[in-house]
Amino acid sequence: MRALVKYGNKPGELEIREVPIPEIGESDILLQTKAAGICGWDIEMWQHKMANPVTVPVIQGHEFCGVVSRVGKNVNAFREGDRVVCETSAVICGKCSMCISGNYHLCEKRLGFGYGVDGAFTDYVKVPERCLHRMPDNISFDHAALTEPACVAYQTCAVVSRVVPGRPVLIIGPGPVGLFSVQIVKSMGAYPVIVAGTTRSTARMETAKKLGADYIIDVKKEDALNKVMEITNGQGCPLVVDAAGNSSALKLAVDSVARLGQVTKVGWGPEPVDFSLDPLLRKAASIQGTFSHNWQTWESVISMISSGILNMEEMLSKRIKLDDWLETFKEIEESKIIKAVIQFNR
Repeated sequence: MRALVKYGNKPGELEIREVPIPEIGESDILLQTKAAGICGWDIEMWQHKMANPVTVPVIQGHEFCGVVSRVGKNVNAFREGDRVVCETSAVICGKCSMCISGNYHLCEKRLGFGYGVDGAFTDYVKVPERCLHRMPDNISFDHAALTEPACVAYQTCAVVSRVVPGRPVLIIGPGPVGLFSVQIVKSMGAYPVIVAGTTRSTARMETAKKLGADYIIDVKKEDALNKVMEITNGQGCPLVVDAAGNSSALKLAVDSVARLGQVTKVGWGPEPVDFSLDPLLRKAASIQGTFSHNWQTWESVISMISSGILNMEEMLSKRIKLDDWLETFKEIEESKIIKAVIQFNR
């Protein structure tokens, strides 16, 4: 079968290769891939700008869904032909306090699809039974492939953050996670929802408005902090979500958060912070990170997709075949599109 393989640790060392169909173990499932979303992490891997190490060679792709093709002898919950979507925690120890408490996404030995083990930019992928969730019949494969970034946003906003109905939320960075965050906090009653981004992301900012943002701020054209304070009557936002990851975004978050407020950082950024965090102390505000997701988050997000609470089609800019990967990677890198899915076995 053909697969998109990162074969080295230099920029651009990514190509389509012929690889064997994987063998499965007793508790594994061979999943026939139907759709795989392209993540910003995939772009960073292509350019080798990741914050985490990568095992090479490795088949990329961690946002995916498909149909059960074959099951191991110890698999009981699924059978051939089931429509499923897959979590990202491909390898966990199952024994540490994080795993035992249900927070297996924080297992120290965790490896994810597409960087730690082979992922789904190919026709078939081996997955543990525990990673799979059933897809309701009213969810298309293309939409289901976007479940993972929606889960990142849900974990960020609904699990680790405090969203108060009728209180403002600032979301910095109108990428896929930021745009899903807009929808989730809006569904939880936040008002107003403010989205900040750069001129480079103008199209994504317009999408944010369609998805429910009450205000958008182009940080290149106006004073973002002044605008936030104007909107919030000088109080700032009880919750600020940093979905951008760079130092300037975090500074805006720290400056914009209200007293006793909360900054939740979901955007990755390997560069050091170049400003003081003392404003957090003065405001008795908190800052926290969030990472990945677990079983209940997936079940909640699948319900939100099935019910229509999340607008998946507005998030999906492009459907492609594997041969079109390079052009599409470039478009995502340049913020020309929001999300794209690679279709397989169609």
